Amino acid sequence: MVRRSAFTLIELLFAIVIIAISVTALPMMNQSIEKGVSANIVQEAIFAAATELNEATAAHWDENSFEENETNTLAKMIDIPDNTIRCDNNSSHSTYRQMPGHINQTFHRRCLDSNTTTYSDTDVDDVISLWDMRHSSQNIFIDSNTSAEGYKQEYNSTIDVIDPADFNGSSYNIKKITVTITTQDGTVITRLSTFSMNIGEVDFLKKEY
Repeated sequence: MVRRSAFTLIELLFAIVIIAISVTALPMMNQSIEKGVSANIVQEAIFAAATELNEATAAHWDENSFEENETNTLAKMIDIPDNTIRCDNNSSHSTYRQMPGHINQTFHRRCLDSNTTTYSDTDVDDVISLWDMRHSSQNIFIDSNTSAEGYKQEYNSTIDVIDPADFNGSSYNIKKITVTITTQDGTVITRLSTFSMNIGEVDFLKKEY
């Protein structure tokens, strides 16, 4: 007598259930993977925007914030002519080159001489200002090959500097820097903004032994 081997009804049911679960779960797994990839792409764009924003804020507020024949290259506050609060340009005063709010001590912020120095957005040799950071849409990657990770997109960044910044209709001596990151098709991924003020730099005390 010949014995025949075959699947039992129970085994067939189990096989059908397993296949059904696999087929149902596969689209959900693909969606989860796509969401993870999308989140990574957005995170890359945010990191790129933050990096460019940090580079911009490291620049000087203005090209002409330095005086010639100075012993240091610290930027000073530029006295804007149309500002109602002006720096003291009387050399006989104890508050010379200062304005209300400044600390009347050495190694603190000072104004430029507004009689000889004017505000300007023109290029000055060896001075990188916020105006130099502006650029139109350009690729943020040095290497245009973006297929290393298989999902990385090419991003374009734009840096815009608005002077003066507008605060609910009131204009102050502040510049607004905005970095916008977009994909190649122009979709905005992220936009970050910060502000830079015309306050000059604090001098440092150098100790000698």
